Amino acid sequence: MDHTICIWNVWSRDQKKARILNYHNAAVKDVKWSKQGLSILSCGYDSTSRLIDVERGSETQVFKEDQIVGVIKFHPNNSNLFLSGGSKGFLRLWDIRVGKVVKEYFRGPSPILDVEFTIDANQFISSSDISIGNISENSIIIWDISRQVPLSNQVYVEAYTCPCIRHHPFDSYFVAQSNANYIAIFSSRPPFKLNKYKRYESHGVSGFPIKCNFSSDGEKLVSGSSDGCIYFYDSRSTDLIKKVKAYEHACTDVAFHPTMPNVVASCSWSGNVSVFE
Repeated sequence: MDHTICIWNVWSRDQKKARILNYHNAAVKDVKWSKQGLSILSCGYDSTSRLIDVERGSETQVFKEDQIVGVIKFHPNNSNLFLSGGSKGFLRLWDIRVGKVVKEYFRGPSPILDVEFTIDANQFISSSDISIGNISENSIIIWDISRQVPLSNQVYVEAYTCPCIRHHPFDSYFVAQSNANYIAIFSSRPPFKLNKYKRYESHGVSGFPIKCNFSSDGEKLVSGSSDGCIYFYDSRSTDLIKKVKAYEHACTDVAFHPTMPNVVASCSWSGNVSVFE
C-alpha cells in the first residue's frame, strides 16, 4: 500500500530487506519473479505493470493501461510474454520484446481477481468479481489463448467470487478458492467440470483475498484462512493434514519454498510476513 516492493533476504538476521524498489506511484497489487530469477514484474493501482532488474534495482520497462492492474502472470513456456488482468475486466497478453499488447480478452466489466495458465499453456483461466454481473456466469472463464475466445464461462455457477485460481503442477485439474469457505476442484479438460464429490474445506475465506498454492511435487495444497491459520491438505484425497496458527488476523497468502518442501512463507492481513519450517 506504500507503493514499494520489498525483496527480502529470508535467511539473513541482520539485513532482511535486500532491496526496496520504489517505482510505482500508487499501491502495488501483485509481484511475480521471472523464471530466471533476475527480474520481477509488478502491477498496481497506478494502472501500470513494471519490469524491474532486481540485481541493479533499476526499472527496465513500463506497460501502461487504462485500468488498475490487479494481477499478472508470466507465460510458463515463454518468459517474454505475460498476462495482465484489471479493474475494467480486460485481460491482456503482453510481449516484453516489443512492449505492446499482442492479444486482448474481454468478457465483461467485472474486475479480474486472478489468472492461471493450464499445463500446456494453450489455455488460461480467469476469475472475476461477479458481484456486479451475472452471478451464474463469468466468475471463472477458460480462455483459448490463440483464438481469444472463451471455451467455457459456466464452469462455476455458485454465486460466490473466487479470489485465487491454481492449476496442479502435473495433473489436469485446477482449484479455485471460493468465498463459500472451500476450495473447489475443476477438470482442465473439456467440458471443464466441477468435481462434485471432492473439495478442500476446513479453512475460512469470509471475504478476504485468501490465496492457496500447491507444493512443487503436487502432493500438498496449502491455504491461508480468515482465522489466521495455515491449512495443509493432501491434494489428492483433500484430507486436512494439519493446521498451524500463524496470525491473530487473517492469513491471506501462503506458498511452499520451490526447492525445500518443508518450508513455507505466509503473510497476514495486518502486514506481517513469516517463514515456517
